[in-house]
Amino acid sequence: MPDKIVKMGRASNGQRPVMIAIAGDSAAGKTTLTQGLVDALGSERVTAVCVDDYHRYDREERKTLPFTALHPDCNFVQIMEQHLQMLATGQPILKPVYDHSTGSLVRPELVEPKEFIIVEGLLPLSTKLARACFDVTVYLDPIEEIRREWKIARDTKKRGYDRAQVEAELDKRVPESEEFIHPQRTFADIVVRFAPIPGRNDPPETPLSAELLLRPTVRHPDLSEVFKVVDGRAMHLKLRRDEDGRPTDALHVHGYAPSADVEVLEKAIWADMSGEDTVPTGLGMLGGDVRNEPLAVTQLLLLYHLLEAAR
Repeated sequence: MPDKIVKMGRASNGQRPVMIAIAGDSAAGKTTLTQGLVDALGSERVTAVCVDDYHRYDREERKTLPFTALHPDCNFVQIMEQHLQMLATGQPILKPVYDHSTGSLVRPELVEPKEFIIVEGLLPLSTKLARACFDVTVYLDPIEEIRREWKIARDTKKRGYDRAQVEAELDKRVPESEEFIHPQRTFADIVVRFAPIPGRNDPPETPLSAELLLRPTVRHPDLSEVFKVVDGRAMHLKLRRDEDGRPTDALHVHGYAPSADVEVLEKAIWADMSGEDTVPTGLGMLGGDVRNEPLAVTQLLLLYHLLEAAR
């Protein structure tokens, strides 16, 4: 099978890049998560690829179609698969480019693989062949009300839409999101959800909390000692049942978690990797000097997995 051949080829290639997939619906936070990883590792070590560039049609053409950009038929999925295989084995690609600010397909660009490759977008985990290219897989799963507001804010500020247009497009996309985007959650090693704490009536400005499902498909750092010394109300690790009924560890970092406790958690994650330098700085930034502690922990955990795979 082609996907097995890709896995075997990557396993035998000691010089190949380390690849991580970050999948999720539109405006789920994929680019924010990716940028933090690039900043921490350094752009000289990282190639970032958005597979939404493989859209088959521009924005005007899509207006006449019976499906949206979330549908595989609206994307060159086979070319995406081919390019992911090439990157996974250290080969450059000539990647298409979709300009989200104008909705146009523009001149393609040469992409050279570096030590780490971060692939983010709507459909990076949608096929067996694509999934075979990755060392670590992530799915972003924010609650829908928050994701809708994120998308409205982004598309009205950066992409030239008005609120009514964005809301209409969101409603149109619901069936395809359920059919093509959400099923990728099944194939993620880590599922990340940013959301308010259920059952609490916190003020609107309270930072969102993070829940990270750490599935046993990859080895995660041992955090058992951390939760003997930190405030268990602000951060905790629990065993819970996933959507499919299987047990998985769930790491919760609340938005109001004390910085001192978060620092203990970050040091524990990093200490699990012998030989690495101090915890990278600049994680969890949301613009300006605003730092989000749950985002910082999420990015650090993904950095851990990238560096572990490189070892």
